[in-house]
Parts: sequence; structure tokens; C-alpha cells
Amino acid sequence: MLRATIIIVAVVLRKDKSMSEVNDRKVAIIGCGFVGSSSAFALMQSGLFSEMVLIDADVNRAEGEALDISHGLPFAKPMKIYAGGYEDIADAAIVIVTAGAGQKPGETRLDLVKKNVEIFKSIIPEIAKQDFNGILLIVANPVDILTYVAAKLSKLPQGRVFGSGTVLDSARLKYLLGEHLDVDNRSVHAFIIGEHGDSEMAAWSSANVSGIPLNDFCEMRGYFKHEESMKKILEEVKNSAYEIIEKKHATYYGIAMSVRRICEAIIRDEKSILPVSSIQKGEYGIENVALSIPAIVGREGVEKVVPIKLSDTEKKELIKSAETLKNVLGTVEF
Repeated sequence: MLRATIIIVAVVLRKDKSMSEVNDRKVAIIGCGFVGSSSAFALMQSGLFSEMVLIDADVNRAEGEALDISHGLPFAKPMKIYAGGYEDIADAAIVIVTAGAGQKPGETRLDLVKKNVEIFKSIIPEIAKQDFNGILLIVANPVDILTYVAAKLSKLPQGRVFGSGTVLDSARLKYLLGEHLDVDNRSVHAFIIGEHGDSEMAAWSSANVSGIPLNDFCEMRGYFKHEESMKKILEEVKNSAYEIIEKKHATYYGIAMSVRRICEAIIRDEKSILPVSSIQKGEYGIENVALSIPAIVGREGVEKVVPIKLSDTEKKELIKSAETLKNVLGTVEF
């Protein structure tokens, strides 16, 4: 009996020893294009990390970005920033994947599916080989499809693999509502949910300004054409990326700030409620697809989805968005 106990303990200890210890002050970014480098810059300024490794298929690009950002360190907090390889990510608290083909003028995010799934089929297995035990944050588009692919290929616990989702879209909604109502956009509480793309929707039923239902606050500010205004603002949110890409060929500052916000919630274990993209398990009758619904985000990743109040019409729109994504997933091999 004693001998059996000793054997069991030895097996457990051996298993623990083989697992990579997570360094809470280390982040890795895979992909050093506009989004990856902007995210690296935002994270350098945040003071959240003391070590950051940049990885890119173009090693010179990664080295150049690391040098450029490092030269600003005399004005920031101490940090080690360097170009590296997959072997450097094993102990990272968060690995952020921004690598992938960028969205071109006239392209939808879903048009990128096949190109970027192929890229992920080479990246995610490399991450899995490193015995990585941190959080895998997907930022590349189409983020919902790639989050699902990454979760399946990495075999990490689902809560530890999620995407930036509609965090940026929700920020755009708050910004536009703040401008419309002439009020501080930080006082606006509203979510864009569903796909990070054309089928996304605004959860108007739960939207409020410092606890006052949105329509009531609008009327306080002299606005009464609710349906007309909501439709116009939602279209502006949906078309924001297209407009920016048309004008400057890429979007990266807004998403970089979104990445920083998500990392804050993880590293500080804030338990913040953010509309990140995660694989659903039955909320609103949706499952086996990744999309954005507000969730509690902390040190362990997505801890719990928060089913906010939706009208019957909004529920139908959300289910339709889920079906759109499922149809795309059905065309993908991984």
C-alpha cells in the first residue's frame, strides 16, 4: 500500500516538473505587421510586462521593431524587448497572435479565411510544441474563425484561448454614442456582440449611460428618433474598419489599445466584463462556434460568459450571426 502511494506521488511530481512555469511579467507577440508592432508599442507603454519577445517570419522585421520600440525605454518602465523564436514563448503569460494576411480595400474579414487558416496551421502547432501554459489571445482576422481553429489545434483549455472579438467594435460604439449625445464615452455602457464582422449586432436592450436606459438618456438630450439613430450608428460601427482601410490601407491603433485593455484584465486578474470571442457552450442556444458575448476575463482567461439581456429580435440576430460563422467553419479544413 505504501509502495503504491509513493509511485503515484512520483508520477505527479514528474508531471509538474515537465510543465512550463508561467512568467506573469512576460508577453510574446507573433506577427510584427502594423497590428503586432502597434500592440507591442502599446504594451511597452502600459508597464504591465518586464519582458516582451517579438516573433515574425521576417526575422529582420521583428529585430527592427524590437530595436525601434526599445529606444523609447528611457521614457518608460524597465523592460527587455527582443526578437526571438517559438522556443522563447514557453513561459510567457500571454501569447498574442496577430500574424496573417491583412484586410485589403473591398475585402471582408471572412474573405481572409482560407489564407489565414493556412497560416495558423503552421503557427499554432509550433506554440503547442513549447508546452505553453499561458493565455493564447487571437487578434488576426477573421478573429472568430481563427479563435475556433486555434482552440482546436492548440488543445489548450478553451477558457485560455480566446479572441479580441468585438472589444474594438464596442469601443467604437461607445465613442459614436458619446459623440452623438455629447457625453463622456466612458460613461456609455453598450456592447457589440456576435461576429467581429458584417453580421455583428448592437445589444441595444442593455445599453445605458451611467445606469440610465439609452433611449431615456437620448430623450434627455433632445433625441427622439431612436430607430433611425440606432440604425445609423450601428452602420457607422460596422463600416469603421472599411472606411479607415480605404483611407490609410490598414487599421491598427484602435485594436492595439484593445489588446492592451484585454492584457490588463488578464495580468491584473480584474474579472472585467469584455466582449471577447470564445467558443460558446449553449448560451442563447449557441454552441460549437466562437463569437463575442460579454465574458468575465481574468488571470485564467475567459472565466464565464455573461448572458446580458436581449430582446427576442436581438436573440434572433445573434443566432443568425452564429449561423453565418458556422457556415464558414464548414468550408475550412484544419
